[in-house]
Amino acid sequence: MSAHSRLFTPILIGGSLILLINFALRASFGVFQIPIAADFGWPRAEFSLAIAIQNLAWGIGQPIFGALAERMGDRLAIILGAILYSAGLILTAFATTPATMQLLEVMVGFGIAGTGFGVILAIVGRAASDENRSLALGIATAAGSAGQVFGAPLAEILLGLYAWQTVFMIFGVMVLSCLLFLPMLGTGQPASRHELEESLGSVLKRAFRDPSYLMIFAGFFSCGYQLGFITAHFPAMVTEMCGPISPMGTLASIGITTTSALGAAAISLIGLANIVGSIYSGWLGKRYTKKYLLAGIYTLRTIAAAAFILLPITPASVIVFSLVMGALWLATVPLTSGLVAHIYGLRYMGTLYGFVFLSHQIGSFLGVWLGGSLYDAYGDYTLVWWVGVGVGAFSALIHLPVREAPARLPAATAAV
Repeated sequence: MSAHSRLFTPILIGGSLILLINFALRASFGVFQIPIAADFGWPRAEFSLAIAIQNLAWGIGQPIFGALAERMGDRLAIILGAILYSAGLILTAFATTPATMQLLEVMVGFGIAGTGFGVILAIVGRAASDENRSLALGIATAAGSAGQVFGAPLAEILLGLYAWQTVFMIFGVMVLSCLLFLPMLGTGQPASRHELEESLGSVLKRAFRDPSYLMIFAGFFSCGYQLGFITAHFPAMVTEMCGPISPMGTLASIGITTTSALGAAAISLIGLANIVGSIYSGWLGKRYTKKYLLAGIYTLRTIAAAAFILLPITPASVIVFSLVMGALWLATVPLTSGLVAHIYGLRYMGTLYGFVFLSHQIGSFLGVWLGGSLYDAYGDYTLVWWVGVGVGAFSALIHLPVREAPARLPAATAAV
């Protein structure tokens, strides 16, 4: 068996470990929502806006870092991302005004972009064989969820020992550990001759004139909205809206005695379920039509979210929803990135997926920001939750007309 035909390569393992660290820290921000608001007496919208700006900067930075990786090398992009991520977290610990914190989250967002899906999935995708690509992307995506399993609970534990400022500084040091895995990232599969003939500019022009690419772009919006809102607000939502935990129940027996602890555990459960969901999604992606799988995932998300808010919010319903949503959480990522690679090839996968991911992060910005704003206006999260149900249904429908076939090169290029 050739090195390229193997599934578990050093590139896949190293890229997965970088994503694990990235998302362990990224997924913990919702746990800081209440401590920071309580420390400064800020409205919920202030820290929500900081996280929303972080998500938007992450989206804007993704195609930039994708292009940087393709032009100047993957390792340089990751090193720069890690430095920005670390510096942003450490400096955030010294922020005392909403404006300062919101400005620093731009740095954090760009850092996440440099060490996140856009760059790492392009590396993994280029290194994998055609047969293994979808599953390899699913495994790398699942690694991000593995980080989410312990990121939020770790933040909750550290906040019980230290001030939130100290925890941010600890996380700032932790993110630099992803640089230890750079030697594992080699060069992946070379692009085809035709892909090398086309410039990045011409590929982008073709993509943004293609209705299928625009539908993929629009469809990823709701994924960002739902994930952004839940990551930033679900711990607080559970803390405030969930029914009481029985002191003699199963949750109490494993140390979850407050709704605050349940909120952090919910994020962990989502990440745990998504390890299975992402890998299974990647496995399905090489056997079935990706656009129909995506439509099915968004349909199931819509049903799960509507059922959760319509039924009484109890510890049991929080756990069930977390497991169901977790199985669907990042299951869209290997399918969406794989769809982009399938249609447009591997040469500029990082940049093309980066622009699609920008739509995801615009949705994430709105989910996080509206969550805080509408909470301050109405005192709960019900309205913003229903908006998420609506955009999920939109994404289920818009993927159906996507033309899932390799894009045809311009005649002049194809003739070379």
